[in-house]
Amino acid sequence: MAEPTASNLYQAFRRHFPADGSKVLLTTDSGEVFSYDDAQHKSAQAANYLVAAGLVPGDRLTVQVEKSPAMLWLYLGALRAGLVFHPLNTAYTTDELRYFLEDARPCMVICDDSKRASFATLCAQSGVPTLRTLNADGSGSFAQEVSRQPREFTTVQTAADDLAALLYSSGTTGRPKGIMLSHRNLMVNAQALTDCWGFSADDCLLHALPVFHVHGLFVAIGCVLMSGASMCWLAKFDTAAVMRHLSRCTVMMGVPTYYTRLLAEPAFGAPSCDTVRLFISGSAPLHSDTFREFEKRTGKAILERYGMTETGINTSNPLYGERRAGTVGFPLPGVELRIAGADNRALPPEAVGDIQVRGQNVFAGYWNLPEKTAEDFTGDGFFTTGDKGQLDADGYVSIVGRSRDLIITGGLNVYPREVELLIDELAGVVESAVIGIPHPDFGEAVVAVVVREAGAAVREADVIGHIRTRAANFKVPKRVVFADELPRNTMGKVQKNLLRENYS
Repeated sequence: MAEPTASNLYQAFRRHFPADGSKVLLTTDSGEVFSYDDAQHKSAQAANYLVAAGLVPGDRLTVQVEKSPAMLWLYLGALRAGLVFHPLNTAYTTDELRYFLEDARPCMVICDDSKRASFATLCAQSGVPTLRTLNADGSGSFAQEVSRQPREFTTVQTAADDLAALLYSSGTTGRPKGIMLSHRNLMVNAQALTDCWGFSADDCLLHALPVFHVHGLFVAIGCVLMSGASMCWLAKFDTAAVMRHLSRCTVMMGVPTYYTRLLAEPAFGAPSCDTVRLFISGSAPLHSDTFREFEKRTGKAILERYGMTETGINTSNPLYGERRAGTVGFPLPGVELRIAGADNRALPPEAVGDIQVRGQNVFAGYWNLPEKTAEDFTGDGFFTTGDKGQLDADGYVSIVGRSRDLIITGGLNVYPREVELLIDELAGVVESAVIGIPHPDFGEAVVAVVVREAGAAVREADVIGHIRTRAANFKVPKRVVFADELPRNTMGKVQKNLLRENYS
């Protein structure tokens, strides 16, 4: 892919803004309307405030707020000021947040007013100098101070390889890793997706995704701003709201759960979405049955793609051409992908191996973890994704497994070791194994298999209650089963494949 002509991601977006700044950028479910001029001026006010508060390029800005237009202006303002945007899932608990603040070392935290007290303590403990609030309705101390700032700002001239965002994704060790994403990483991926998916100024995207995640923040917003399109901006996915707004949209992005919930509505069918030219699914595997039922019901084939936090989107089924159920399509332009064996050499078609990718979309490395970064890259510069896959004779990529046992429930990642460590804290627990099993709505459900000490009275409710106080709700097991022992191979490794077979 050609070298970007802009070095700051916001500059790349700005070049695609419509000449008429009064064009609508987003409309909310409550009827609020914001234009491209609003995006320009409100992001300038956010950038001016952040700079006036003493933040300088490269500083981390940690944000845990509800989805709102104001959050979008904050994100764009952070880019314009050259800061490193660090969004956090709104479901994270105090224990989880403490680690993120201690590791990322932000210079400012912005949170919802409802969490100000707990964040004040965390910021004091972690040495974060500034705490401000921003609420979903646009109120809060940050919003008040920003409203007094100038409406013009000269975007900082960052280098293309400077960090634009820091997102955390845990590994099998249970320790979250900071993923460093540069302006170049986000820019080239957004441009490639805009081209491959045919985005234009005539499109309107139904945006019901969360904005603390790559899918909603970088993929969805990136395609809109790189094409001068518009968005129907919903605070969250709600089936009734989606069906109400689909008739004025041309594209919808979602996780598989969104599509299963639409199909569960008897009233949903071809008339509900006759204006929609493209349905896109990602963040979790789309079941072939869902793909076929959706096409049968609506006459439209869902386009499935494959990506991850470290790389953005790597592959996509074609906009024009066959979208094959159970596959994630072809590598994007500028993305090299190979299915490799243990020697990191490409395997022949149909062979199962490690999915490895190389390109300007691939992240710079893990925050403060140079050894882990080196471990996950091959000598010739390919990133080993941790996923197992295969290429068919026509070049379609299929994901056949996740070598790190990642569970994806409702489009959100659950790393088993993180939950296992919490379960193993309980008195009376010898050990545990957390697995994902198929679920008709969430894609996968979190299930914990627990071995108790002889005579221990640990119950399912005890395990679930303990985790609920320490971790985000999506990580809480939907079921806890008890076993006398966990199956192991000759090397002593728990055989989670057997557990999945037994409990599915």
